Amino acid sequence: MRQALVIAAHGSHLNAESSAPTFTHADTIRATGAFDEVRETFWKEEPSFREGLRTVDAEEVYLVPLFVSEGYFTEQVIPREFRLEEWDPELWDSDGTSATHATLTAGDTGQTVHYCGPVGTHDSMSDVIVQRAESVTGDPDVGEGFGLAVVGHGTERNENSAKAIEYHADRIRGMDRFDEVEALFMDEDPEVDDVTEFFESDDIVVVPLFIADGYHTQEDIPEDMGLTDDYRTGWETPAEVDGHRIWYSGAVGTEPLMADVLLEQAADAGADVRAAIERVREETRERVASGD
Repeated sequence: MRQALVIAAHGSHLNAESSAPTFTHADTIRATGAFDEVRETFWKEEPSFREGLRTVDAEEVYLVPLFVSEGYFTEQVIPREFRLEEWDPELWDSDGTSATHATLTAGDTGQTVHYCGPVGTHDSMSDVIVQRAESVTGDPDVGEGFGLAVVGHGTERNENSAKAIEYHADRIRGMDRFDEVEALFMDEDPEVDDVTEFFESDDIVVVPLFIADGYHTQEDIPEDMGLTDDYRTGWETPAEVDGHRIWYSGAVGTEPLMADVLLEQAADAGADVRAAIERVREETRERVASGD
C-alpha cells in the first residue's frame, strides 16, 4: 500500500518566508525516500488544507501539523478542512502537551489518515531547541556557563500555548546541560522583554518556539530584548545587553533537525521511517560540525 506524508502548516499571505521552513523540511524528508509521496499544505497559502488529500494518490496518509501547540488549528481547523468526520479531540488522549495520533477515514476521498499531534509538543522538539542553541553559538557542547531561554507567544485564548513552552523548558532543565533554563513569553509573564533579569549567566541563548521567522521573531523580540533599537538595522550575535551576551537564534522551526520531529510523529503513528530518522540526524550532525 502506498503511503504519504502530508504536512499541514499555517503559511501567510503577508510573509513569503513563512512557508519556507515547511518546504525545506518536506524536501529533506522527500530525499530520504521514506514515503511514496510528501506534500505540503497550508491554511493561508496554496495548496490549501481543503485540497490537500486530493493531491495525494496514496491510500494511507500520515498527517502531521507543523504547529507549536494543541488548540484551535489542530483540534478544529485541520480536522474540518481535511474532512476527518470521525475526529474528536479526546482521541488524542492529551493533557495539552501529549497528543498521540488517531486513525480516521477522510470523508470525501476514503483515504486512511493517521492524524498526528503537532510537532511542537513532541518530546523530540526539546532536542531541536538544544540543537538550535548549538547552531547559533557554533558550539556542539554548548551548555556549561550558559543560560537558555525558551520563548513562546503566550495568550489567554489558548492555555496550551504556554504549556508547550513550559514543557520543553522543564525537559531541557532536566538534562542538566545548561546552568539555567527559563520559559519566557511575549504576551504574558514572565516576559522576554526582561530576559536578563531572569538569568545570572553571562551568556544567554534565546530560542523562540515559533515555526517560522516573521514579524514576532525578526522585529518584536529583538527590539523588546534590546538587541537593537530598530530591527531594520540588524543586530550582533551575540549582542551585549545589560552586562550579558545574548545569543538570539531566531525561530526554532528553521532548524534542519525539525525534519526529524515530523518523522518522529509519523513513526509514533506506525510509519516505518526509522532509517530516515537516523539519516536526518546524521546529516544534521555533519552540517553543524562543518559550520554550515
